[in-house]
Amino acid sequence: MNIRCPHCEREYTIADERLKAYRGDITIPCPGCKGKIPIHLGEPACAPGPAPTSPAAQPDTESTQCLKARIFRTLTDLPPMPQVAQKARKVLSDPNSSFTDLARVIETDQGIVTRVLKMANSPYYGLSGNVSSVQHASVVLGSKTLMEVLNLACSSELLAKTLPGYDLDTGDLWMHSLAVANASRIIAKKVHPSLEQDAFAAGLIHDVGKIILDPYVLERKDEFQAFVRAGKESFLSAEKQILGFDHAELASEVCKRWKIPDHIALSIRCHHDPTPSGGDDLSYIVHMADAVALMSGIGAGLDGMLYRIHDHAMEHLRLTQDDLGDIMADAASFVEKTALGV
Repeated sequence: MNIRCPHCEREYTIADERLKAYRGDITIPCPGCKGKIPIHLGEPACAPGPAPTSPAAQPDTESTQCLKARIFRTLTDLPPMPQVAQKARKVLSDPNSSFTDLARVIETDQGIVTRVLKMANSPYYGLSGNVSSVQHASVVLGSKTLMEVLNLACSSELLAKTLPGYDLDTGDLWMHSLAVANASRIIAKKVHPSLEQDAFAAGLIHDVGKIILDPYVLERKDEFQAFVRAGKESFLSAEKQILGFDHAELASEVCKRWKIPDHIALSIRCHHDPTPSGGDDLSYIVHMADAVALMSGIGAGLDGMLYRIHDHAMEHLRLTQDDLGDIMADAASFVEKTALGV
């Protein structure tokens, strides 16, 4: 479906399958000017139930903690991404380390090695078919780019899942995460170059909370659809109202268990609203990159259509509309070329 903002006249395309859960009239905020865009989807198949917006409908603290405890009990087998990536980060921070030391860390997991080589040989890095070992990749790519490839390799299997609760098909979250990681890196390079590598890592795993929450959202799918159909609140608000916490909050807690640095965990916690970060640049970077990916139509899902961009995000990051256009184009190209390495 093609839509046009009545305020700034920008045009957007939303895949029809993203609207299949909705009926009747809904409104979404324009990613550009943040004005309301009305969308008419025909008569509702059935009258939507009232959105659970009353304080009485919100889970109490005890039930929220019980649900969190239930979720964390299912996380006994954490994916390898954080362990391998964090060990590699420590090696890289040691001035006395070598490419051999780095390769030795990566080679502790053969599944990761296979994905590193696939990524290193993807069209984006221009080395198709020429990288035969992790140590070879270290030499030809350099430590900084190899760390990027390692983050991609460690994340690909985890992020390629189907998430029916969020209406994300296989690969949707992976492509969205690629776009956010790349956009985060580009924005960081413009506004805070020392954060470039951390921005890429944070952008890549910013939505890991959705993977964990998806089965619990699916259990309550009717409640979520009714909430969002009202057109007044975001899907993030629905998570908070129905579950007692949202996927960003859950992801930040998981990051602590993975021993991911606090500043990266903070940016993931605040990627929908950087206000609580106290002006943290990385939080604003990941927030803006997430918005750029959604504006590009990459991995929208149920919550993407109601994404709210912080009023002062562009001002904080000193970005222009022309900058956004360039970042969107680069992110789309990165996704197209890198996704082939999965």
